[in-house]
Amino acid sequence: MTALEAAGRALAAESARYAAMGWMRGTSGNLSVVLGRDPLRLAVTVSGRDKGELSMDDVVLVDERGEAVADQPFPEKTPSAEAGLHARIAAVSGAGAVVHVHALAPVVAAERWPDGVPLRDLEMLKGFGRSAHDDLVTVPVIANGQNMCALGDAFEAGFAADTPALIVARHGVYVWGADLTQARHRLECLEWLLRFTVETTLDAGGRGVR
Repeated sequence: MTALEAAGRALAAESARYAAMGWMRGTSGNLSVVLGRDPLRLAVTVSGRDKGELSMDDVVLVDERGEAVADQPFPEKTPSAEAGLHARIAAVSGAGAVVHVHALAPVVAAERWPDGVPLRDLEMLKGFGRSAHDDLVTVPVIANGQNMCALGDAFEAGFAADTPALIVARHGVYVWGADLTQARHRLECLEWLLRFTVETTLDAGGRGVR
């Protein structure tokens, strides 16, 4: 089995897991793993497919711009539109895997804290790679858009090495790690943290309290 085939199998399995959670509804969301650094190469899930039904062949090899590399088994397949942001995150953070899902809690949290979502004194922060107490974690939020270069610039401007996540307002969340398993664990913990924060910061009228 080639490295791309192994990546395709792993990406399909992770996509099915997230789809079952309701975090990749329709054909939304995308995942990637880094296959090489010099030059940067990522295996990215294909565009337009139900993420609960991917096969090991539903993967595209892309370069540092998120564009499909010509020399690959399925050059006709289209990578996710957000592959360029995956590549930028991998290049800047050094991550080995990037996951992007449309879980609701991060989007709601970004609506209430558009300048960054503050998290503190919650045990689940340990699973996100931070201290559970006396450690203010601010998850960055950037405005949505269709230009991946602009989104990449906004990500890089607010990047903090100890906060492996990015919320795109009214869109979704990106989380990364050394591999797909670490990225998943971080995402699961972050989603819990954001859901808790949203649901426990409502006033009597049901409005968010900042």
